[in-house]
Amino acid sequence: MSEKFYKALILIISVLVPLIVATLFYVSLPNLFPGLDITFFPKFHAFLNSLTTLFLLTGFYFIKNKKIRAHKFCMLTSLSLSALFLVSYVFYHAMSEPVHYGGAGFLKYLYYFILITHILLAAGILPLILFTAFRALNNQFDKHKKIARWTLPLWLYITTTGVLVYVFMAPYY
Repeated sequence: MSEKFYKALILIISVLVPLIVATLFYVSLPNLFPGLDITFFPKFHAFLNSLTTLFLLTGFYFIKNKKIRAHKFCMLTSLSLSALFLVSYVFYHAMSEPVHYGGAGFLKYLYYFILITHILLAAGILPLILFTAFRALNNQFDKHKKIARWTLPLWLYITTTGVLVYVFMAPYY
């Protein structure tokens, strides 16, 4: 298939995923799994974000040391962990009631700053991640390197702040 096809597919996925996630916050789905304990999901999501952060950092280390195969493994693992996170996150929010932050003062402002920047960047990172991976997998390494310079720090910010959001919210789950 042509490169145009994959670019169009990446753009379609990049628009649909945030729309689906946003829709879940306004639509209540029936409980398809009554009796299923979903209280472990927030901790699981923090774990996935932590692992993704570690693999991203390790992958960066490997590429700086010209260990291409190890870099590729780490980055594809990061992509897989993020995909698992997304599916799990959507499932959890489809099955749970919203939980609100109960802190006050400076921590409340800090939490909302972290949360808002996390959400905005998470909504926009998908095309960067997919184009970065696409370019590497298609041996377009010059283009891959140019976009990866933006993708990596943003992705790291998102995974790190995802863990921070959990730390802030843990007392309220």
